[in-house]
Amino acid sequence: MTSGFRARACWLSSAALLTASGAYAQQASPPLVIDRTAADSDTIDDIVVTAQKRAQTLIEIPQSISVVSGDVLEQRHATSLIDYASLVPGLGIQQQNAGESRIILRGINTGGSSPTVAVYIDDTPFGSSTGQTNAAHLAGDIDPFDIERIEVLRGPQGTLYGANSLGGLVKYVTAEPKFDRISVRGQGGVETVDGGGVGWSGNGVVNVPLSDTLAVRASGFYREIPGYIDSVGIRASDINHTANYGGRASLLFRPSERFSIRLTALAQNIRAHGRDTVDVDPATLKPITADPFTGEPGKGLLRYQTLREGNRVDYRLYSGTVAYDFGPVSLTSITSYATLRQHEDIDATPLLGDIGPFYGAATPFGTNQPSDIRQKKFSQEIRLTSAKSSRFEWLIGGYYTREPGRIFQLYRPFDPTTGALLPQAGTIPADLLGPGVPAAPLPFSQFLVAQLDSTYKEYAGFGSATLHLTHAFDITGGVRYSHNEQDTAQTLGGAFAVVQGADVTSLGRSSEGVWTWSFSPRYELNRRVAVYARVAKGYRPGGPNVVPPGAPADYPARFRADTLISYEAGVRAETPDRTFGVDASVYYLDWKDTQVTTTFQTSIGPVSADGNGEGAKSYGGEVTATLRPTRGFLVVGSAAYNYTALKGDILVGGADGDQLPYAPRWTATLSADYDWAIGGKVKAFVGGTIAMISDRPADFDTGYQTTFGHRLILDGYETIDLRAGLEMKPFTLSVYARNLANAGGQTYAGAYGTRYAGLSDVALIRPRTIGLTAGFEF
Repeated sequence: MTSGFRARACWLSSAALLTASGAYAQQASPPLVIDRTAADSDTIDDIVVTAQKRAQTLIEIPQSISVVSGDVLEQRHATSLIDYASLVPGLGIQQQNAGESRIILRGINTGGSSPTVAVYIDDTPFGSSTGQTNAAHLAGDIDPFDIERIEVLRGPQGTLYGANSLGGLVKYVTAEPKFDRISVRGQGGVETVDGGGVGWSGNGVVNVPLSDTLAVRASGFYREIPGYIDSVGIRASDINHTANYGGRASLLFRPSERFSIRLTALAQNIRAHGRDTVDVDPATLKPITADPFTGEPGKGLLRYQTLREGNRVDYRLYSGTVAYDFGPVSLTSITSYATLRQHEDIDATPLLGDIGPFYGAATPFGTNQPSDIRQKKFSQEIRLTSAKSSRFEWLIGGYYTREPGRIFQLYRPFDPTTGALLPQAGTIPADLLGPGVPAAPLPFSQFLVAQLDSTYKEYAGFGSATLHLTHAFDITGGVRYSHNEQDTAQTLGGAFAVVQGADVTSLGRSSEGVWTWSFSPRYELNRRVAVYARVAKGYRPGGPNVVPPGAPADYPARFRADTLISYEAGVRAETPDRTFGVDASVYYLDWKDTQVTTTFQTSIGPVSADGNGEGAKSYGGEVTATLRPTRGFLVVGSAAYNYTALKGDILVGGADGDQLPYAPRWTATLSADYDWAIGGKVKAFVGGTIAMISDRPADFDTGYQTTFGHRLILDGYETIDLRAGLEMKPFTLSVYARNLANAGGQTYAGAYGTRYAGLSDVALIRPRTIGLTAGFEF
């Protein structure tokens, strides 16, 4: 049941270490993370990042990391994970619906419900640590307005970040309140999508220093995202239009340079009125052009529906950070409480078929499946950090989290000709559910009922240290011990209860401890060139399988944590005048005990449950180069290669040597941006980006492979984006085009046999979108 409440799939794919020019850049820039200020100024300052839980410049960090500034995100009109995935090498997003995204780094993915990439907002973990609440499909897709930067760490981060970071980490760093002045910034925009509707957006932020020691910052946003998919069946247009709205508020109290308290609250709501998938011929993956039953032609991208579907996702986060600098050492405490709630309505008729016979009905009944997922997460971290030193630096800390969760699903009948729910109760005929099962009443709202309650608790202690052997050579190492305990209870009702005579409750419990570590030597050839190597281990928690009443003693009660060891080497270099820079890394990842659905032989026969496969491997490299030939001109090129392979066969359609799902071999991006003064305080800017992604397989799918004799392969595609505008301080006006060539790139494919009329469904990148934005800042 861990993955089986309903396996979802989403997508993610990749490109290169961020670097980019930003039309609205306000910040200084680090090596290889360059925005327009870098292209437009005579000096370039280093940006400080906190990926290793202390302030460092990029060249000091002995591991692969990308940094995307908030200015670049605004300049690219990137508002979600899938929008900026191509800016980061090795990063991919598997997405089939707004609010449902899986993050993949360096191809580390076998499907399932447990995440392989951790998400942090500042120093606070966000999202569940287990698959008991479909956490892998509900990665935090935080709106990036008023984000300082996004840090992406590739490779296992188990030492400092613990569970689920075996593939890497995505960290949103929000803008702090500032004490220097009152500031107000706002932006509004409108856009239209090819074959679809018109959307609009508005956002704003205000920063107010209330005194010399107290400042507040608050931001809000609203985005009406146009749809572009039409429904045949219920005859509706632009069914996948979405609203995304929310805000953040932060209060910073700093009575002295040594002491600070920061309180932050975040709220975000995503309202998708339909799915982002279209129906396709499963053999060719070509979208349908007509109603699959009547043959009536449609226009544009089509999805067959007999009732309206929708998805609502709500994020809430409350955190407090207290820091005190004692001089030789500083103390930091981070306390947080976060919730995530998803409510989704889907048409499950293709999965279950006609359920009319269960009600003794002569006419077909469809099945509406509302699903409600709730994640709650309390976390506490305390750490001591030594002062910066030229000889020896260290960090030690402790971490605790408690995460209750629930998935509730209800399967209820509806009239497929009208889409109306059927209010009457029915009677299940005798023997329909098995020989000797008597006739029984069945309430309309409880054809099937499924509820999974879970609790995850983790305790961890960690430490890291850096020894500077010379002014140019240092070694960083760290270790962490994590212990988790999990409990689950699954209850099945409705038709299940009729068969058993009562609701069926199954229980599960597990506990385990895991050591993770890292070791990283680094050598600076000079101030502008550094090489490093890194060996590190990460893990993903195992967990319990729900054990039904009366199960034999050899029933698979739990599955183990899977672990990953990464071997990596890299170089960061730039010319003395910083007009050219390169960042490159190569890696080999050894993934052991990979969590998969598999078959166990028991005394009652074969049983399918969550278990551990033999493993998988991933190797490749990433490179990004930046060129600043003249003032105001910036060119960024990046490419990534990733080879992945499964070790050993698994039940769900994977064979030894198979490429891992949604892991392309190649990705590449090329961007160019230029700005220039056109008189007085007016400045013009233009830019463009070309991105490509190669073919990649969808999820392991036994049904598809049995029918067609091969795995489902999504074709590669290319996209072209353009942007231009004027800065007339304090105002900015810009126009943009995304996916200018209107490529029909496919990012996700649903499981075979889950759509009407033998069709399959795929998610497509957003068609050509043209927009206009206007902003101001005082």
